[in-house]
Amino acid sequence: MAYSTITYTKDKRIARVTFCRPEIHNAFNATVITEMNDVFDQIRIDDEIRVVILTGEGKSFCAGADLNWMKSVVDQTYEQNLDESNKLADLFYNMYTCPRPIIGRINGAAIGGGTGFVAVCDIAIAAASAKFSFSEVKIGVVPACIGPYVIKKLGEGRARELFITGERMRARRAHEVGLVNKVVEDERLDDEVRHLTESILSSGPNAVAMAKQLVSNVPQMAPKEFKPYTAEMIAKLRISDEGQEGMNAFLSKRKPAWVTNNKA
Repeated sequence: MAYSTITYTKDKRIARVTFCRPEIHNAFNATVITEMNDVFDQIRIDDEIRVVILTGEGKSFCAGADLNWMKSVVDQTYEQNLDESNKLADLFYNMYTCPRPIIGRINGAAIGGGTGFVAVCDIAIAAASAKFSFSEVKIGVVPACIGPYVIKKLGEGRARELFITGERMRARRAHEVGLVNKVVEDERLDDEVRHLTESILSSGPNAVAMAKQLVSNVPQMAPKEFKPYTAEMIAKLRISDEGQEGMNAFLSKRKPAWVTNNKA
């Protein structure tokens, strides 16, 4: 599929997805949603990919919904709005449950729905100049489709505050509330993303995917559920090919195959 609103590249084990509508600060519309869903459907089944980097072209990461798209939404029926909203909700779920770790390279403004793309990243690294806001209440709506992921990341207390106020935040404040994992000077953003990518590539691919599942699933479980779930998970991983290779490499004081293969 040829994309008109995003770019998708793959270099060996690293995939890169970029919003490419810099003239409107990478605001998203129905086409962006469709193309992003298609890309993450591909990433989900591509076992060669180990890491995904999500970023925006130009000065912004993603400034929320496209104003021209919003003008058309105003005139839609409830049924049409529901269909559009379900597609957006599907996209965030697709990204959140992606078995490949997603690094957010937050190079500029992430506003409204754009913060949802930050929230579904496993690790978000922000440039110091980046700005953030859950601005939906300012136009009489709420951050609904992104809400489940933001609340998971920030906690209910912070989410209540920021959803209600629509506060515009600098990167340091976004780090303080837990929306981003790290803030670096703008000129160091690529170096930090590269370092993080290399760190992830040194870990077992299946272990990384299972770690994502562990963090997503366990908080929703009662003790009678998470005790057998976690015990079974570690038992299966220990006898898996990857687990055996990793433990044998550690005991033999050598690098595991997935590390040496990265350099091939």
